[in-house]
Amino acid sequence: MNTRTLLLVSLFFCACTTASDKEGSDTKLSLPPGAEARSLGGEPLFPPFLSPADRKKKEEQLMDARASYEADSSNPDALIWFGRRTANLGRYNDAITIFSEGIAKHPNDPRMYRHRGHRWITVRQFDRAIEDLTRAAKLVENRADEIEPAANPNAQNVDLETLNQNVYYHLALAYYLKGDFEKALPNWRNALRFSENPDSLCSGTHWTYMTLRRLGRDEEAQKLLAPITKDMPIIEYFAYHRMLLVYKGELDPDQLLEETRTTGKSPSEYPTIGYGVGNWHLYNGRTGRAFEVFARIADGEMWPAFGRIAAEAELTRAKVTRP
Repeated sequence: MNTRTLLLVSLFFCACTTASDKEGSDTKLSLPPGAEARSLGGEPLFPPFLSPADRKKKEEQLMDARASYEADSSNPDALIWFGRRTANLGRYNDAITIFSEGIAKHPNDPRMYRHRGHRWITVRQFDRAIEDLTRAAKLVENRADEIEPAANPNAQNVDLETLNQNVYYHLALAYYLKGDFEKALPNWRNALRFSENPDSLCSGTHWTYMTLRRLGRDEEAQKLLAPITKDMPIIEYFAYHRMLLVYKGELDPDQLLEETRTTGKSPSEYPTIGYGVGNWHLYNGRTGRAFEVFARIADGEMWPAFGRIAAEAELTRAKVTRP
């Protein structure tokens, strides 16, 4: 473990206060200028780096979305895209403000709660996320499901997710990040009910498997892997698919982690693989190795990634339970 990683572990295990202790507070409270949140170890988090070309594209998309919203501020679709394009530039608190306006204007639209709930997770406000996503889940109960267009389309320009799937997925994730695996599990199962393509099946199965393993339901977790094969036609969620192959014993976890570090297809792949590999070591009794991997992932720059947030959560919980 290098010096930077050792310092990070020390930060997590020695900090007196974490962001999760302050979930009832304003997300901007006590943040240095330009920061969007604090990690669960107290580190200020600034908008992720964007290349000049990527920033230009995203800013143009935001300008178009803002213009559409200003042309008809009563249009819920225009407001949602305004909020999503704002978040796409790393302006998560501004996006939360936009979705809050959407909730005030359209209190029965589950999409407003779904998107604000997602961004509460990003800024480490898990209780607020659960509140919003629970409301969204109630609102989608008697509605037909609908495709949720991707903010950043994949190479094949195929939309892989639905509203219902994302509501339950993010609700399950919020519970999981709090360490409430019992409440997370039924929501992962609900997300899987709406997973109708190989990519979404892999993403839901990955988190459901990890939750079952944390609950000690190993046999049930293994059975969940039956539909997963090497030759699945994955379009986007390669990291989830590869981790499932690790769980099946078909890929070596540490080799996969190293390969992803050097040749990952996207910035979020490394924290996704890393968190899964850390968990794999944890399940198998290699606690020291697990926390070494968690610390490495929590030291990464891609702080909005769910794997990075989950690694922070593991380190934070360990601070409480370890001497």
